[in-house]
Amino acid sequence: MKRRHFISNTAKSTGGVIVASSLTTLGLFSGSSSRAGEKRGLGVALVGLGSYATGQLAPALQMTENCYLAGIVTGTPSKADSWSDQYDIPAENVYNYQNFDGIADNDDIDIVYIVLPNSMHAEFVIRAAQAGKHVICEKPMATNYEDCQRMIDACRKAEKKLSIGYRLHFEPYNLEAMRLGQQQIYGKVLESDAGFAFPLRDKSRWRLDKEMAGGGPLMDVGIYAIQSTIYTRGQLPVSLEAMDTTVDKAFYGAVEGTLDVKFEFPAGIKATMRTSYEESSNYLKVQAQEGSWELAPAYSYGGLKGQTHLGPMSFPAVNQQALQMDDFASCILKDKQSIVRGEMGQRDMFIIDKIYESAAIGKPVSLKGIPNILHLV
Repeated sequence: MKRRHFISNTAKSTGGVIVASSLTTLGLFSGSSSRAGEKRGLGVALVGLGSYATGQLAPALQMTENCYLAGIVTGTPSKADSWSDQYDIPAENVYNYQNFDGIADNDDIDIVYIVLPNSMHAEFVIRAAQAGKHVICEKPMATNYEDCQRMIDACRKAEKKLSIGYRLHFEPYNLEAMRLGQQQIYGKVLESDAGFAFPLRDKSRWRLDKEMAGGGPLMDVGIYAIQSTIYTRGQLPVSLEAMDTTVDKAFYGAVEGTLDVKFEFPAGIKATMRTSYEESSNYLKVQAQEGSWELAPAYSYGGLKGQTHLGPMSFPAVNQQALQMDDFASCILKDKQSIVRGEMGQRDMFIIDKIYESAAIGKPVSLKGIPNILHLV
């Protein structure tokens, strides 16, 4: 099963009638969309034309208000031709990985969105910043903490903004999970459990290549579970204990097939999470002093559902990627800070490094020194 198909398998069913006025009321969408190829706001170049750029980002850029698809970067000539035809991209806005730095002279392109394998994120974020472009980088930000710092430093030196593709910070069910926990609507959060997993048994996929991916499911869908564990509380964990619980170690080899993590938050509050390429899961469960809530599915591109102990949640469907990119463009236009800035990606890489450390040594590790970056609602 392809990852994009797994995440979006419920996107066509929203469970209710969606009206434009509801989106406007939420402050998440204006209710209008723009024609393909129409120039509006800031120009975006997608770097890497894989399944996510093809199936999610390019279509979302036909719905954005503050930005539009202005250019592409690919190493495959046939993709360059088909994308240019489909999205009316002029030849001068089409680049490959060798002549990418020439993007510095292209005034049509304001934002570069890095959608490459994990090991290539640092190089191309730094090159984009040096070319004078603002940058969105897909998660995970990099494959180690030190590279994250290099990326942040490069953008800071160039005086360009850097954000990470954390789309769920703009999605109403996840925003409600944040609100319920952070504002203690049902009292203090006592415990939570998060899980995101899908079967991956194709050895040809780069996600199973340790050098390219940096790890297994933790570096892919596990990040969503880390994120929701934190933003549900609006707090950072103080320690964690991780266990590599891979069943088929012979198949997965250098990367984990399954990981289980236990977090400890201030005042001894506990949380658990599980991520895997050996099974399917997609949920967030939270227990508070006076009630509970759950999202299932919690992290998909669409079709999310949620409920509290009082009954179902009901929110309109949104295009998460369009909202994410529009927000970043707005941050640039208004010169304000993104809620999913590069420091948040670095924070998560700090946690990921500690998870792998704990799994390797077989005991808990402290999270002292974790970057204090939170999205508070």
